[in-house]
Amino acid sequence: MSDYRNNDIRNLAIIAHVDHGKTTLVDALLKQGKVFRDHQQVGELIMDTNPLERERGITILAKNASVSFNGVRINIIDTPGHADFSGEVERVMNMADGCLLLVDAVDGPMPQTTYVLRQALQQNVTPMVVINKVDRPEARIAEVVGLVQDLFLELATKSEQLDYPVLYTSAREGYASADPDVRGTDMQPLFEAVLDSVPAPTGDPDAPLQMLVAALDYNNYMGQVAVGRITNGTLKLRDDVALMTRNGEPTIHNLERICVFRGMERVEVEEAYAGDVVAVTGPEGVSIGDTIACRENPVALPSIDINEPTVRMTFGVSTSPFMGKEGSHCTSRNLYERLMRELRTNVSMRVEATPSPDVFVVAGRGELHLSILVETMRREQYEFQVSRPAPITKVLDDKIHEPFEILNLTTREEYVGALTEYLSGHLGQMRDMRYDENGYVHMEYKIPTRGLIGFNAFFLRTTRGDGVKNSIFTSYEPMEGEIKSQRSGVLVASEGGPAVTYGLLNAQGRGDTFIDPGTMVYAGMIVGSQRRDGDIEVNVCKEKKLTNMRSSTADVAKRLNATIRMSLEEALAFIDDDELVEVTPQNLRLRKMELSARGRKRQRRDGAHA
Repeated sequence: MSDYRNNDIRNLAIIAHVDHGKTTLVDALLKQGKVFRDHQQVGELIMDTNPLERERGITILAKNASVSFNGVRINIIDTPGHADFSGEVERVMNMADGCLLLVDAVDGPMPQTTYVLRQALQQNVTPMVVINKVDRPEARIAEVVGLVQDLFLELATKSEQLDYPVLYTSAREGYASADPDVRGTDMQPLFEAVLDSVPAPTGDPDAPLQMLVAALDYNNYMGQVAVGRITNGTLKLRDDVALMTRNGEPTIHNLERICVFRGMERVEVEEAYAGDVVAVTGPEGVSIGDTIACRENPVALPSIDINEPTVRMTFGVSTSPFMGKEGSHCTSRNLYERLMRELRTNVSMRVEATPSPDVFVVAGRGELHLSILVETMRREQYEFQVSRPAPITKVLDDKIHEPFEILNLTTREEYVGALTEYLSGHLGQMRDMRYDENGYVHMEYKIPTRGLIGFNAFFLRTTRGDGVKNSIFTSYEPMEGEIKSQRSGVLVASEGGPAVTYGLLNAQGRGDTFIDPGTMVYAGMIVGSQRRDGDIEVNVCKEKKLTNMRSSTADVAKRLNATIRMSLEEALAFIDDDELVEVTPQNLRLRKMELSARGRKRQRRDGAHA
């Protein structure tokens, strides 16, 4: 390969811990890079186009955009900061020559900061550091810069990576400065630093074609879209190219479209050259890590390795008596096709068949990773049922090993006792604990993944939202110890029909209820919880008998306790191994796997004899 560099391009990945302001910074760069027309209303979090991303305030999918500055096109790759979506981070590093590490001026480096920086430095991309949110009154800029230096000393793979520029920004206010004591006026210092410190991409446009597929997209009009960076050679429209997969012979395909990124849009071009990031259509059956090469002399590039998933759950066709009443896609064919479509673009996910044609095992990088898929499918009018998430175990040296994670918490001192009790009961081992001057406590635990299932809901409820938690996979270790169960028995509907106030009042004499009067229920549906072990069957459809002396609704309506409402994550954490969550576009219902009381009794008897 020659020393040719395409000086008209810079490829820059923006990496950071969750909620440190990546997407807001990209907003500022796009607006000041004149991507939009004057007076065009574009709003905020422009890159977060997925409704779930906007609702939850997190980036789920890595995305591409570009801005022009002084005649140079800067290809920007916005990456997720949450560990559950770190598969996105791993692969996009293959498209970048430089990375912009964003660090919050108050929080400093956090767990995912370490993770994404390690990924970047291992890929030999050139780093630059941006200390964001410097306009906040509690910003501790000098201290955070020192912590970032410590992090680089720990993670750098060569000495040149320790020589990086540091800029100070307020993404929200839209300014950057090279001096922490001088307030900037716009993002120009950051643009200039990118051009100065991020190397132009190498690659010989006259060499045989090589392009590594780092991302996939799909739409009904264009079909499969492969996104990646051209390492060598030139892509030409209508040329025949060789697709080289991980374990197959090269296959020949015609390039139907070549698109480059201009602002937020993909623009079709006739040719694209070494160093550019492009999206192409034509090759069929393409996967992440495949190489698109020249037909005459195909040479594969090193493939992309993605860390394995750690959590799994079953997705099955709904067997509820209400099946088909609330969703448009209910069959096993619908479910299978949707999961296969997810695999086209979701690189960290795995789908396996089971002995039942109506049930599939779906594995992902964490509870959040899987619950996002469930919620997305629900909004797409799918109707199905899912099991409780469980860790993926491995047998090593004739012993079962399970995934462990490093959990970091920050919250008020008053909540530490409840959190410590919960985590110790879930096999968590405290590794560090410190207090800061703002009255917050920072704790670090090592804990098996199975001990974290359901923790998110408990954490939010316990801290009343006044806390931050993050976890990251560390290793597989021998499975030891039992998780202390928080779960008691449930109230199970014995008959179907509309729930009535009188029936719910009787049920509340046994525990707490999950449904309101008028809710349609079926036998085997979970309608509440109780404080003792074991399940209790209740008839919430039972009406009070009329008498000559009083009406059926007299003096009961105002005595009904408040209904407990669960989010999807809370429902997944609540259910037991013999229970499911029925997911529809309109409702989440908890139910027993075996709906008939006689069948459940037979299961318990068979389990006792086993």
